[in-house]
Amino acid sequence: MSNPADIETTQNSESQQAKLSAEDLARVDKYLSSPIHSVERKPFKSMWMMLALVGVVIVLGLLSQLIAWLVL
Repeated sequence: MSNPADIETTQNSESQQAKLSAEDLARVDKYLSSPIHSVERKPFKSMWMMLALVGVVIVLGLLSQLIAWLVL
C-alpha cells in the first residue's frame, strides 16, 4: 500500500514538470549535464566519520577533565 505522502510528492513533481515547456526542460538538462555538475566523488566511508567522532569526544572529555583538575 502506498504512503499518502509518497503519492502527494509524486503528484507534486508531475505537476511541476507539466509547468515546464520542452524548451525549459532542454535548458535544465543542459545545465545539469555541464561538467561542473558531474564531479566524481569518492564513496562515503561512515567508519572514518565514526572514528573521528569518537576521537573528538575523547579529546573533549580529556580536556574537560584537565580543566576540572586545574580549577578544583
